[in-house]
Amino acid sequence: MGGLHVAIAGAGLAGRLLAWRLLRAGCRVTLLDVRSRAAQDTASMVAAAMLSPLAELAVSDAVVFELGQRSMALWPQWIEELQASSPAAAASPVYYRQQGSLVVAHAPDQSSLAHFTRLLQHKLPAAFQQQVQSLDAAQLATLEPALAGRFGHGLHLQGEGQLANDQWMVALAHALDRLGVVWHEGVTVHTLQANRLLATRGPEALEIAADLVVDARGVGSKPLLGELRGVRGEVLRVECRGVVLQRPVRLMHPRYQLYVVPRPDNVFVVGATELESEDSGPITLRSMLELGSALYSLHPAFGEARVLQASAALRPALDNDQPACTLRDGVWHINGLYRHGYLCAPALVESLMHTLEKLSP
Repeated sequence: MGGLHVAIAGAGLAGRLLAWRLLRAGCRVTLLDVRSRAAQDTASMVAAAMLSPLAELAVSDAVVFELGQRSMALWPQWIEELQASSPAAAASPVYYRQQGSLVVAHAPDQSSLAHFTRLLQHKLPAAFQQQVQSLDAAQLATLEPALAGRFGHGLHLQGEGQLANDQWMVALAHALDRLGVVWHEGVTVHTLQANRLLATRGPEALEIAADLVVDARGVGSKPLLGELRGVRGEVLRVECRGVVLQRPVRLMHPRYQLYVVPRPDNVFVVGATELESEDSGPITLRSMLELGSALYSLHPAFGEARVLQASAALRPALDNDQPACTLRDGVWHINGLYRHGYLCAPALVESLMHTLEKLSP
């Protein structure tokens, strides 16, 4: 496969991961994206990057679970590979933890937690059942002292993790530059064909000839994928010195699941909203109020949290809500990562790499 020239439309998580693996395999890569590499309003950046194959199984299916399990094995390997390839990357390691996650509910919402538990027990393969541990108040307080006395019951989903997506995306960009990627920013892709890609940057026309063309533009691929839709997601990034959490926490609620994901320097990523809307505008006041209220109910110290950022983006979803890697009219498409981007992207990219290796002369 070495020596092939691959043109990739879309420099989000999937596009950057694929470009990185192809460059490592000796390919030449041209990467094109409508945004700059520093854009903050993309699905890859407006994410908590929870690596939660167990929790997601309750609301998804076996395809997502299996991809997630494979990605859980790949993430530590790929992070280590990237950081070992550069002294600068090693000096600023990507924040990654795999200490499990917690699921809790207030007393009036115990039925939501019980329903979640039943779904998980029903759908989870027998080999993974032992990773779901029921906790009483004392056990919960031992795992997360900040939650002591606040919840009577909970679940510990062992083996789940999290990744600082902002750090990872920046580290990937630096790695791509070191490996010699040709990166066109602020480019609108108009035509994708088996060996050719047409785009414009303002008045400038670009024609890229390549051995392979890959479309990884997320919602931007909607004109080519009629079954693709955008699902709006909104998150807050807050700073709070009054709470220390070791792992992601999901708070069950009759209308939504709040997730609170700790980051370095007393920062937390907070989200829950999932709206069947293709409105890509700023976060709404209603969402701000709901997220803030639920966060405060998790721990009152969050009432003094500083809101660092409020973001919204469209997550690409197919009709079956499953991620997919398909070949159509000579063009490879990686899409439909929906709410499972960081959970499934490595496994999808690895699968496409294996396929391309078999197809290469």
